[in-house]
Amino acid sequence: MNSLILVIVAFAGYLLAYRLYGVYLGKKVFRLAADRAMPAHELEDGVDYVPTRPHIIFGHHFTTIAGLGPIVGPAIGIIWGWLPAFLWVFLGSIFMGAVHDFSTLVVSARNKGKSLGELTGQLLSPGARYAFQFIMQLLLFIVLAVFAMIVGSLFVMYPESVIPVWAQIPVAIWLGWQIRQGKNDLLYSIVALLMLYAFVVLGVRFPVELPWENEVSVVVWCITLFIYVFFASTLPVQKLLQPRDYINSNQLLLAMFFMVVGIVIAHPRIVAPVINHAAFETGSGVPDLAPVMFIVIACGAISGFHSLASSGTTVKQVDRETDTLPIGYGAMITESFLAVLVIIAAGAGLGMGLEADGTLLKGVAAYHHHYASWSSASGLTAKLDAFITGSANLFSSFGLPVKYGASFVVVFIVSFANTTLDSAARIQRISLQEIFTSKSGTIRKPVDNRYVATAVIVLAAAAMTFFKPGGQGAMVLWPLFGSLNQLMAALALGVVTVYLASKKIPVYYTLLPMLVILILTIWAMIENLAGFIRNHEYFLVMLSGLILLLTVWLTGSSALALSVMKRKR
Repeated sequence: MNSLILVIVAFAGYLLAYRLYGVYLGKKVFRLAADRAMPAHELEDGVDYVPTRPHIIFGHHFTTIAGLGPIVGPAIGIIWGWLPAFLWVFLGSIFMGAVHDFSTLVVSARNKGKSLGELTGQLLSPGARYAFQFIMQLLLFIVLAVFAMIVGSLFVMYPESVIPVWAQIPVAIWLGWQIRQGKNDLLYSIVALLMLYAFVVLGVRFPVELPWENEVSVVVWCITLFIYVFFASTLPVQKLLQPRDYINSNQLLLAMFFMVVGIVIAHPRIVAPVINHAAFETGSGVPDLAPVMFIVIACGAISGFHSLASSGTTVKQVDRETDTLPIGYGAMITESFLAVLVIIAAGAGLGMGLEADGTLLKGVAAYHHHYASWSSASGLTAKLDAFITGSANLFSSFGLPVKYGASFVVVFIVSFANTTLDSAARIQRISLQEIFTSKSGTIRKPVDNRYVATAVIVLAAAAMTFFKPGGQGAMVLWPLFGSLNQLMAALALGVVTVYLASKKIPVYYTLLPMLVILILTIWAMIENLAGFIRNHEYFLVMLSGLILLLTVWLTGSSALALSVMKRKR
C-alpha cells in the first residue's frame, strides 16, 4: 500500500472526527459554555492556576501527553503488522483516547480543578479516593524514576542532542518573558524556533560526551535531571513550563509537517506486512496480539497518564470552558496522527534504506531485518532507531542530509521525553498535596509547602532510580507500567461515567470505552501476574495482586454508584 494514501485517510478521518464526534460531545453531551467559571480564574495563584491563551495551553498539553509514548509504542506495535497498529491508533484515539482526555479535562474544570483522585472520593467514597490516589502515585512514581533514566540514557546514546535540549531552557524563559510583556507570541515563537534549530546544528558539530563510561555517565545525567526537575516543577508555570512546552509543540508540529512533505514527495510503499503472520510463529518470541498490542500502543490510542495531565496541570490554566474541546480532544487526535506517521516511518521509511553490518538493506528486507524477532525490535534503541532512520529517509527526499535529518528527529525525541519529567513531577506534587488535604480544605504541614512536597517525590524517585547501578533501579517496576497506565485510563473513564450519571447525562460515550479498555487491561494484568509467579518475582506478584484488588474495589464502587443513581431516577 502507498504510504501517501494512508496519510490522506488518517488526516481526513481525524478532521471529520473532530468536526463531527468531538463537536457533538462538546455541544450536546457536555454542553460547554464560554461563560462558565474556570478554576484558573477562581483559584488564580500565579504558580499553578494561571489563565492562558488556548493555543499556548494546547502546546503545553500536547507535549505533556506525548512524550515518547506515541513514538515507541507504534514503532514496536508494527511488528504485528501495519493494519492492526493503524486501526487501534486511529479508531482507539477517536472513540476512546480523545474522549478520555477531553472528558476528564471538563469534569475536573467543573470541580475546581480537582484531580481524579479527589473526584473519586467525591463521587464514590472516601476509601475509593485513597485507592485511586495510590494507583495515581505509583504510576507517576514509575514515570518520574524511569524517564530520568531514559533521558539520561538518550543523552549518552545521542550526544548531539545535549546542547539543543538544554538550550531550550534559556530560550523558553526568554520566550515566556516576551509573551508576558504582551509581545507578539507568533513572531517571538518563530524566533525561538529558529534559535532551537541553530542549536541543533551546533549540537551536531559539537556533541557533548561525558568523560566516563556509559553507566557512570547515565547516573550523572540522572542526578542533573532530578535537580532540574525540582526547580522546573516548582517554578510558576508561565515562566518555564508553558513556554518550553509551547516551543516544543511547535518543533514537533513542524517535524510532523516535514514528515508529511517527505511522504508526499517520496510516497514510499509500506513494506511492513498488512498482518505479520510470521510474528505468530513459534520461536519468534512475539507475544499474542491481544491483549499485548493494546497495552504496548498506549499514547497514540489511549493512555491513563493523559487524564492525570488533564486534571493535574492543564485544567489549572484553561481560560474558558469552550477551550477544553481543542485542547482535550484536539491534542489527542493530533498525537494520534503523530503515531500514524511513526507507523509509516517504521513501515515505509525504513524500507528506503537501512544500513546493517555494512550492507544497505531496502524494501521488505529492511523491515524483516529490524523486526526479525521480539528481542531484536523491543529494546529502547531498536524502537527509536526504526523511527529515526525512517524519518531521516523521508527528510532526505527533499534534500535534507540524512545526518542532519536524524539529529533533527533525535532532538525532538529527547525534548519530548524531557517534558514528561517536570510535568509528571508537578502533577505528582499536586496529587500528594491533595492526599494530605483535610476536610476543611487545608493542606497539612509540611507538604503544604510546594518545595517540600516536590523534594519528597523527587528524592523518592531518585532513590528508586539509583537502587541499582547505572540508574536501572526503576526498571524493577517497569513491567507494571504498561498495564497500570491503561488501568488508569479505564478508571478515569469510570469516574467520568459516574459524573455523567449524576448529572443525568447519557453515559454510553464513556462507559463503552471504559469496558473495552478495562477488559483488555485486566486480561494483560492477569497474564503479567502469571509471568511474575513463574519467574519467582514475588515483589511484583504482591504489587500486581494489590493493584488487581484495588481495581475490583474501584470498579465495584463505580457500578454501585451507577446502580444507586439509576434507582433514584
